Amino acid sequence: MKVPFLDLTRQYQQIKAELDAAVLKVLASGQFILGETVKQFEEAAAHYCGAQHAVGVASGTDALVLALRALGIGVGDEVITSPFTFFATAECVSQVGATPVFVDIEPDTFNLDPAAIESALTSRTKAVIPVHLFGHCADMERIHAIAEKHGLFVIEDAAQAWGATCNGKRAGGLGYAGCFSFFPTKNLACCGDGGLLTTNDDEIAQQVRLLRTHGQAQRYEHVMLGYNSRLDALQAAVLAVKLKYVDRWNERRRQHAQRYNELFAGTPVVPPAEKPYAKHVYHQYTIRVPHRDAVERSLKEAGIGCMVYYRVPLHLQPVYAHLGYPAGSLPVAEQACREVISLPIFPELTEEEVEYVAETVRTAVKG
Repeated sequence: MKVPFLDLTRQYQQIKAELDAAVLKVLASGQFILGETVKQFEEAAAHYCGAQHAVGVASGTDALVLALRALGIGVGDEVITSPFTFFATAECVSQVGATPVFVDIEPDTFNLDPAAIESALTSRTKAVIPVHLFGHCADMERIHAIAEKHGLFVIEDAAQAWGATCNGKRAGGLGYAGCFSFFPTKNLACCGDGGLLTTNDDEIAQQVRLLRTHGQAQRYEHVMLGYNSRLDALQAAVLAVKLKYVDRWNERRRQHAQRYNELFAGTPVVPPAEKPYAKHVYHQYTIRVPHRDAVERSLKEAGIGCMVYYRVPLHLQPVYAHLGYPAGSLPVAEQACREVISLPIFPELTEEEVEYVAETVRTAVKG
């Protein structure tokens, strides 16, 4: 049996008629950039996240850059974040001229460890970017308590966490700004690049709307230097259709995760954690295993798709060598990079496929 890591065509076939109709409607309208289709999706997305505003942008990366710009973060400032995440989280800090400051992660959730934040603070620290990694929210209550004590902005990197909750509130409504990616692999995904920034702050929303259109307040009147970062109408139409199904799909992911958990009981496999304050949406089902590279080879030989997120932590990336983090300085993140592997978890997996994957992993860890 071959089991793909992800098969986007299965989801498309389930809602093909609705997606095709939505796309054709946009094509017939002749309105492809922003417009009513984007506005309607933004309103629906804001309501879903429990935020006052949602602003569609070109990517999750841009959402982070525009959030930092809207908050006035730039040259000379420092932003605390996780070393165990996709590169864009730190790259965006660097792109606005600020410096990423990495602190270690929790060993069970893989998220930023709140206990590590205060020791990394300096007079230049302006913000914290917790990452809701793999679909599990960071401990926002503890992070906010520290941020409020020290006057810091909190920006959620929620790229992998559409629909995840923390203490009953959805990702995207938990900080000064929430930043989402709609890359095709995400739980809520478009058919290309797309992103969203959510906020409860009127000024941040206004700033991001200006920034996404070259700083343009009205036609040909530019009040700041901005970007060309707009969510296009075709992608918004696709997202609006999928938004109706995303809770159902997330629940299916949770069911797969529970089945994996049952099948890995009593083995050396360490399944992903779900803290009492959180509802995990399993963008990835990421386990820890001994001899990870050998397990990876066994899965691939068995025809099973798998991925390692992430092999090298951000503080040890060549581009950040100048920051001076030696190997061993963030040991929890570094150990995770040696032990983690992500298994197929997309909603359309069959129970037979889940059981085949689990059995292959069980056999590999015994060997």
